[in-house]
Amino acid sequence: MRLTTQQPLFAWEALEDSPSLRTVQAFLEAVPDAKLLAALHAWRGKGRDDYPVATLWGTLLLTILLRHPTIEACLGELQRNAALRKLIGIESEADVPKKWNLSRFLDVLGQPVHLHWVRETFNQLIQPLGVVVPDLGRHTAGDASGLSARGDGHAGGELPQPSRGHKEYTDEQGRVVRVVEWFGYKFHLLVDVKHEVILAWQITAANVGDNQVLPQLLAQAQANVPAGRIQTLAYDKACDDEATHRLLHRQHIAPLIQSRALWKEEFERPLPGKTKADNLVHDEAGTVYCYDLVSRVPVRHKMSYIGHESARGTLKYRCPAYHEDWRCPSSSRCNAGRAYGRTIRVKRQLDLRRFPPIPRATKQFERLYKGRTAVERVNARLKVFWGADDGNIVGPRRFHAFLSTVLVVHAGLATLLASTPRRDGPLGQLRLSAIAQALQARAPA
Repeated sequence: MRLTTQQPLFAWEALEDSPSLRTVQAFLEAVPDAKLLAALHAWRGKGRDDYPVATLWGTLLLTILLRHPTIEACLGELQRNAALRKLIGIESEADVPKKWNLSRFLDVLGQPVHLHWVRETFNQLIQPLGVVVPDLGRHTAGDASGLSARGDGHAGGELPQPSRGHKEYTDEQGRVVRVVEWFGYKFHLLVDVKHEVILAWQITAANVGDNQVLPQLLAQAQANVPAGRIQTLAYDKACDDEATHRLLHRQHIAPLIQSRALWKEEFERPLPGKTKADNLVHDEAGTVYCYDLVSRVPVRHKMSYIGHESARGTLKYRCPAYHEDWRCPSSSRCNAGRAYGRTIRVKRQLDLRRFPPIPRATKQFERLYKGRTAVERVNARLKVFWGADDGNIVGPRRFHAFLSTVLVVHAGLATLLASTPRRDGPLGQLRLSAIAQALQARAPA
């Protein structure tokens, strides 16, 4: 794989529909799966080793990497392609595993002790990227999506059985405009909005709320990037609760979360802590307004946001007439004796959910919140490009094992894209970028 210098560092659109043998070999070498394979060897013990666990694991990786619709399709290609077989240690056509060997392997891989090592493999791929890519994880976004799955009929167990999921989408008036239903699981992601690299993920039952999983997602993402790297987190209304805002406040992360409509009969309230300022109000989203009380009909104006004073823990606002240079009939009442017009400070601790460090009515919030579309693109890539939503996997263990491996493939390809030589110069000379050189230097000998 070779990229031009004009393409982004993580050029997901440049992924090959049919990867070459060189790309496949580079990917397999990039996956740090030694501890996972050691755990699988220990589990197998002294039992039969007709099909080594490295071969079964490699077949599963190839099924996803080569975008085969089923494991059987990958096994068929391995029987035909001798060069591909050798990459995962299969010497002859007779040594290619059977379908039931992979089914049993997925059952084993789906045990919690082995899922732990699959997740560690993913983390070991993301952590070096967090070190060498200086802005990876700076601006993040999260979302959840339903994935189809089939139960195996066994109640109980360490993993939940798939269940029916239901999600409603509403408009600004609170009316339901779309309903999505599925049978399976809920997949929670936290991604970097610029590079579209997954930093953390969780698989839960279909009825688990996004806000319940966010603390785990955030902890995993923070462990995969340098301390203090995450500055913003965008999420939809599902995470608009007090616990989420308190968590992000403690972690010094600015929330970019749309507010839920909970006020049924009132559209504004007096600004808390400003008893003498009878013309200051705020709406449910925390936007601050002032009223012109001199005119016959009171007119509401949005206060001009000046900035977040982190040392004081306040949001600073100024008179919109003075800040934007227009005449207000109430100016003499509000701004008398003030060279810069009336200035107010709102303490965020009064309501962390209502008064985030980046107010919802600002252009900065709107610009950063648009980054949440990165999660939708990543979700589409997982579902369509790598088949995570095909619904062909039966049983919780197999589903968790397969989806976890999809995430390893995603992280491995992210490493491959960042390490790929770039065409540079008028004659197309190939060079390694500074990030690719740093990754190469960190690679085990």
